Amino acid sequence: MSDVLRRRPQLLWLLVPYVLYLGALPWVNRVEPVVLGLPFLFVWLLGATLLTPVAAWLTRRGDRR
Repeated sequence: MSDVLRRRPQLLWLLVPYVLYLGALPWVNRVEPVVLGLPFLFVWLLGATLLTPVAAWLTRRGDRR
């Protein structure tokens, strides 16, 4: 673990969007199941988009420098 992350572990929240968009993509790239009439991939990307500002806010809240 790098020295920066050891001193400021709240920066790990910034990995959440990366994992949601790219890391999980091979497992969620499917049309079925359909959620509220939308393909699962679309719902997943919409959820990731909505969680990205939350992750940024959690990072800022924990890192007041």
